[in-house]
Amino acid sequence: EVQLVESGGGMVQPGGSLRLSCAASGFTFSRRDMSWLRQAPGKGPEWVSAINKYGSSTYYADSVKGRFTISRDNAGNRLYLQMNSLKPEDTALYWCASETGDRGPGTQVTVSS
Repeated sequence: EVQLVESGGGMVQPGGSLRLSCAASGFTFSRRDMSWLRQAPGKGPEWVSAINKYGSSTYYADSVKGRFTISRDNAGNRLYLQMNSLKPEDTALYWCASETGDRGPGTQVTVSS
């Protein structure tokens, strides 16, 4: 059974940082490209970032470029999203997803003073 479980969300002040983690199981993690997506209250899903299966290529939405960093640990079956210089507009439910469409339940990030 494919499982993706996110963690690391929480409440942080503007300008702060959080590191999200996604634990993968039930499939060969190192063979799949992975992504982070988010959905803010009252809005549709937004793609945030992606990384290829090797970890050698990364991609970012313009809204997070220069502030967020995606990475992966294929030996440990984990995907990460380092989020710096957080803004109130980054408040959303964040989830990880594989290229086959599997996704986790998400972790809430709230940026507020």
